[in-house]
Amino acid sequence: MVSGAGPVNITGGYVVVAGRPARPTSCVRDAMTRKARTLSKITVEQEPGLAETLLTAELDNTHVPPSFAELGVREEIVRALGEIGIERTFAIQELTLPLALAGEDLIGQARTGMGKTFGFGVPLLHRIATADTGTTPLDGTPRALVIVPTRELCIQVSKDLENASKYLTNHQGSLNVTAIYGGRPYDTQIAALRDGVDVVVGTPGRLLDLANQNHLILGKIGVLVLDEADEMLDLGFLPDIERILSMVPDKRQTMLFSATMPGPIITLARTFLTKPTHIRAELANDSAVHDRTEQFVYRAHAMDKAELVARVLQAESRGATMIFTRTKRTAQKVADDLAERGFNVGAVHGDLGQIAREKALTKFRKGGIDVLVATDVAARGIDIDDVTHVINYQCPEDEKTYVHRIGRTGRAGRTGVAITLIDWDELHRWESINKALGLNMADPAETYSRSPHLYADLGIPEGVTGVIRKAAPVRDEDTVLEERTERTKSSRSRRRTRAGKADAEGAESTTTTESSSSTDSADDTTDGDKPARRRRRRRKPAEAGDESTTESTDAATAESSEPDTAVSAPADNDNGGDSDADDAATPARRRRRRKPAEATASDAAATVDA
Repeated sequence: MVSGAGPVNITGGYVVVAGRPARPTSCVRDAMTRKARTLSKITVEQEPGLAETLLTAELDNTHVPPSFAELGVREEIVRALGEIGIERTFAIQELTLPLALAGEDLIGQARTGMGKTFGFGVPLLHRIATADTGTTPLDGTPRALVIVPTRELCIQVSKDLENASKYLTNHQGSLNVTAIYGGRPYDTQIAALRDGVDVVVGTPGRLLDLANQNHLILGKIGVLVLDEADEMLDLGFLPDIERILSMVPDKRQTMLFSATMPGPIITLARTFLTKPTHIRAELANDSAVHDRTEQFVYRAHAMDKAELVARVLQAESRGATMIFTRTKRTAQKVADDLAERGFNVGAVHGDLGQIAREKALTKFRKGGIDVLVATDVAARGIDIDDVTHVINYQCPEDEKTYVHRIGRTGRAGRTGVAITLIDWDELHRWESINKALGLNMADPAETYSRSPHLYADLGIPEGVTGVIRKAAPVRDEDTVLEERTERTKSSRSRRRTRAGKADAEGAESTTTTESSSSTDSADDTTDGDKPARRRRRRRKPAEAGDESTTESTDAATAESSEPDTAVSAPADNDNGGDSDADDAATPARRRRRRKPAEATASDAAATVDA
């Protein structure tokens, strides 16, 4: 479906919009460049709201999509896409490329997994690398800006653009694509901008920060793209986007891509886009969900979900699997539980650092882990082609979230399985999702981890449990076993030490000698030369000390004539006769205690009477 802001006429296979030059439609261009094929039925209707007219084109079953070269894309981009296995266009790409290459504003609307990234990425690279397309020459300042809602999507889009621009050059060398997003140090991103950047892909918050600090120059932007605009609206980025759009030149090409068109997005398009063309890459009978995705919905108890998921992960046809949760804590809890059960699992959620999130996604893409537990941060735009199963551990918030979650599987013509677990308190939410999408699954079957229909639906082998027992390593038949030789006993002698010095008693008991006679002589010599060991001083019992102190205090008080004398003088140690010579040489220190207040007062009164 293609809609324009002005009157639309169809003449000789060309779409003519008021105020715009005539151009061939993608279907007609396909017929012009290759053998003639059956064209589609074309109707013109009124579209309320966004545009005045609506052009609807239904492709028949014999339609063959054109290649990028046939649509006039630069040879360098075509060669780079061919190296990654992309030659023919998808529906959204076929409809948007003729308009986007001409520099017109447009709104692209298609289901997830339909190739929207190259729908705006290819014309973006073509226009900034071609001199006669209306963009200013490259000089190291950004010429194109792509705004995305999440960090993971930012990394993915930047990598796709880097692959497509592999053979494009600027005034200094290869064309530069840089990702600007939060969770990473500012220094490296600022240094990249200073070195020179041609295309910037970023999230709204970090882009606005660098623009306010004058590190990101937006005054020469010629192509602006808003990807997943409805998700940015849900995340509250709309004010930041409006500030960024106020910094870019008015004379630019703006492309807005979104899976849905809520009211604020339509208002944004009317404000910042100039006579946009609305393109919907959907067939007449297409639903919001891929037909190749097989959907199952079960009513499961919260206490049995972990066991049920562990058995689903042992299905015969299972490959890479994504499990979605509503909260960050639930995501980490499910990931930890599956790891304890023996699965290779990773997690992606907001409580993890950016480096940990990127490592988990990299491992998942490369096959290091085959289960990824994530919140909805990974439900938008993450393109991993070999995902076979998607499990909704909790019911999604709405139908849009449900579509984007299960859109991670069944991508690019592949098949997939989507499993949704609904708790009893989530039935009302599921009823609204089912009604909005027309799934005809309003009453999910009550299912437990041992339910027979669960095994039959998903192909789970009989006898599996919720824990994976890893097989013990098996030795090869050709492996040669070498017996370890017996270790020789050490002849080292160990001496007991005390306070850093050798202990005589320990030395006598632990020293290894060759003969008893040599040992006796050595001990005698050592004992003769070594001074006597100092005896440890021990404190006297508390009772004896208290009694002696009390007696001395009373004696001193009786002899004294001063009324304010409250402390007894130190006395000789009467009990020191039993101590050693060292104790006699050093008299024991006696604690000086104050006399109780009552005793002092009574003594003073007695002195006055006397």
